[in-house]
Amino acid sequence: MASYEIFTFIICLAAAFSYVNHKFIKWTPTIGIMALSICSSALLIVAGKLMPERSEPLIKIITSIDFHSLLMNCLLSFLLFAGSIHIDAKSMRKQSLPIVTLSTIGILISTFFIGTALYWLFIGFHFNIAYIYCLLFAALISPTDPIAVLAILKKSGIQKSLELKIAGESLFNDGVAVVVFLTILEVSQTGVDNLSVADISVLFLREAGGGLLWGGILGYLGYYAIRSIDQYEVEVLITIATVMGGYLLADKMHISGPLAMVVAGIVIGSKGRHSGISDITRDYLNKFWELVDNTLNALLFMLIGFEMLAIKINITILIIGIISIGVVLLARWVSVALPVTFLRRKVNFERHAIAILTWGGLRGGLSVALALSLPAAMHRDLFVSITYIIVIFSIVVQGLSIGNLYKKLSGK
Repeated sequence: MASYEIFTFIICLAAAFSYVNHKFIKWTPTIGIMALSICSSALLIVAGKLMPERSEPLIKIITSIDFHSLLMNCLLSFLLFAGSIHIDAKSMRKQSLPIVTLSTIGILISTFFIGTALYWLFIGFHFNIAYIYCLLFAALISPTDPIAVLAILKKSGIQKSLELKIAGESLFNDGVAVVVFLTILEVSQTGVDNLSVADISVLFLREAGGGLLWGGILGYLGYYAIRSIDQYEVEVLITIATVMGGYLLADKMHISGPLAMVVAGIVIGSKGRHSGISDITRDYLNKFWELVDNTLNALLFMLIGFEMLAIKINITILIIGIISIGVVLLARWVSVALPVTFLRRKVNFERHAIAILTWGGLRGGLSVALALSLPAAMHRDLFVSITYIIVIFSIVVQGLSIGNLYKKLSGK
């Protein structure tokens, strides 16, 4: 089937699920859309057993979608830019220490905690999986996705300072996690014996430092271009070119595109918020990128639900996946509690910040896409299955309960 037909099919499904959720279910859009797509996947699996000739064409369309390529080469750049352009750098600067600490030290703690725990878990189930591959899985499952959580918490009256911590940490830990994942992937492919600590450090710094620097350059170039004219159609187009062209060039230069998009979005959004951009342009930019954010998240969470058709899970993998949910939650608590406890001397944290940051640390599409990018020799099928189990629990169970948890803890 042609790419245009597949894209049309995806958009129509996303629109239908969005309508049904808004009209009848009334859950947070991303959670509702994903729940509907999971139910549809289950029905397709059942229909495939009963009426294979009718359901098979639809299953083929869905399983032909290259989820990894779609997210990593298209959706991720727009989602990160759309999320960061709404953030005020002046407000975030007050939360910069916890955000940077949680998105760097926190990711590293989580990666080594999960990797070590799963290494021994796999041994217990007689899976012979090298430790470096366990770390690779840990790196891909560590980044958090606050999209659904923030929508729920805003309705619950979350403090602005805690909202900034959650949003800022997630935006940056997506970029950091991709860098950590790519670094470990390079080590696993080259061999630990063939790389020194200096080589690994240079690789990490090139990806992360290059991404941050390139993002700053993109952001200022985009801002000055927008400031030099007053035509909102052209100015919106400039931001689109910044995302697409900037991300493509980051990939060609082998630096972190995700980090570049976060920084570029913050620069353009913050500079434009305070000077150089007319009110009408600012309004159109905000509305356009809010629409992009909501639309692409609807597509993303729908595709996560339909990935169920491509996942093959037996009882052993299901048990490992369920245990892994507990491991990931414990790792999230440790990776939040240690930095927060250490930083309390300098930073004012909200009551129950550790509990909200822990339970609100949902795993999303980035983890699924990174798992799908693994070569088959690196236990791709096993890691994809476990990732899917964790992501589904995270979004549905944690996503639907975080609002009540926050209300209970804050006494509302």
